Amino acid sequence: MKNITIVGGYGKMGAWFARLLKNQGHRVSIIGRDKDKLAAAAVEIGVAATDRLDSAAMADIIIISVPVDSFETVCGELAPHVHAGQMVFDLTSVKVMPVAAMQRSLGQTQTLGVHPVFGPGAESLNGQNIILTPTNDKEQLLAVKVDEWLTTRGARVRITSPEEHDRLMSISLGLAHFIAIVTADALVSLDKLTEMSDAGGITYKALLTLVESVLSEDPALYASLQLNLPALPEMEILFGEKAVEWAGLVRDGRREDFINRMSNLKNTLEAANPDFGASYQKLYHLANRRRE
Repeated sequence: MKNITIVGGYGKMGAWFARLLKNQGHRVSIIGRDKDKLAAAAVEIGVAATDRLDSAAMADIIIISVPVDSFETVCGELAPHVHAGQMVFDLTSVKVMPVAAMQRSLGQTQTLGVHPVFGPGAESLNGQNIILTPTNDKEQLLAVKVDEWLTTRGARVRITSPEEHDRLMSISLGLAHFIAIVTADALVSLDKLTEMSDAGGITYKALLTLVESVLSEDPALYASLQLNLPALPEMEILFGEKAVEWAGLVRDGRREDFINRMSNLKNTLEAANPDFGASYQKLYHLANRRRE
């Protein structure tokens, strides 16, 4: 059994890991500034809670689960209360800056960047993707141990550099969020949302699901992701350029070019993904069952 302290443990992911680790038999405590949220989370999860960062000195493992905008400040405030022999992990969705901040402020401990690529609605670690981002031999050894712990509980682990992680997240999170937000802006500008409620088919509903999944979350979190993923601006520029190209094919009536480019895209995606089309088929069958 380990003594584990989660800084920011009343947030969604912090609370998720507090519950998981408590159920794994560890002694878990949470730290936070908002005393009301802290107390409510402590009762709900069944763990100890405090607003004192110096309590982290008693932990074997410290997990930092705070917004990326305040991450470096929290590391600086935590620094006087950590010591050699402790392990410190973060749960942020970006890695270059947080990993560097931990190494700079908490270098006397063993640090490792960790990104659970799933939301707090997950029932367990089983089948979930988690990325570890070691940058040196010491962190690599820790990553091997964490990898083993996670995989024995069903997680799928990828080990990569903070830079490659952030580039991948620029695609899977940043670009996907950007497309959803711009699409929402276009739909609102068209002023046909009411009419579309009974005119949209499966494809429109899938698009609306993406839009809703993003706009239902905290705008401050999404702003932080957009502004802290270094590779994202160039990808958003590329998306804009591609949108202009495809709009040009439509505007100019270039039917054969449109068909050829779309067919090539399908072939490329099928070659890269053996499950290509499975998500659409699942959505299609679900929609048909609802009609029956």
